Amino acid sequence: MERVALISDIHGNLPALEAVLAEIAAEDIERIVCLGDVATLGPQPREVIARLRELGCPVVMGNTDAILLAPQPDESGTGGDLSNEYFDRWTAAQLAAGDLAYLRTFQPAISLPLGDDVTLLCYHGSPRSYDERITAETPDDALHEMLAAMPAQLYAGGHTHQQMMRRHRDVLVLNPGTVGFVKDAIPPATPVRNPSWAEYAVITSDGGRLDVSLRRVPFDLDALFAAMDASGIPRAQWRKGDWRRI
Repeated sequence: MERVALISDIHGNLPALEAVLAEIAAEDIERIVCLGDVATLGPQPREVIARLRELGCPVVMGNTDAILLAPQPDESGTGGDLSNEYFDRWTAAQLAAGDLAYLRTFQPAISLPLGDDVTLLCYHGSPRSYDERITAETPDDALHEMLAAMPAQLYAGGHTHQQMMRRHRDVLVLNPGTVGFVKDAIPPATPVRNPSWAEYAVITSDGGRLDVSLRRVPFDLDALFAAMDASGIPRAQWRKGDWRRI
């Protein structure tokens, strides 16, 4: 039997990551793959990177990971202190040379044999681009074009912050959701709020039987707020207002 846990889109939220890792450890799951976007937007980019390095798990390159390796100055005058670019620049300034060197080890895609002739292909947005989005509504023809160049029996990516599992022809395509930045974007939720749970997935391959479990676990929101206060992250009070305690 082969078991692997998938985590993605941690976004600098260490309390959420620790909650997920505690659940994974409790089930004695030793294989973990991270699907990228590890550091930006949250208050603990260095701490999250250090925890991933300690795990030694393979990590996929996400779009925000790539941004941190080549941050762009705001020359337009329009990137105010609420923009993602502003937080990207703040995050990049927190990282040491060793952190950036670690980000450069992230891979565009990771192919993982699970036994029983099952191959898991891990990526961030799609197998061909960390910027592409695969959702439940992606047309079949478009999805086929995204997957065709890298055959597998099971595909897994993040990026959308929405858990998903769908069958496409004879393969499964899944998204474990986001560890650190869940978005409650279902109407009538206006404005969007962030419920205080962390998402991940567990895959089990056993004798030709494939099981995919989408999980969520609550995390310590007060610990995240304390980290915001201690970190100097821009607009900490404003950011706290987006979170919904569960």
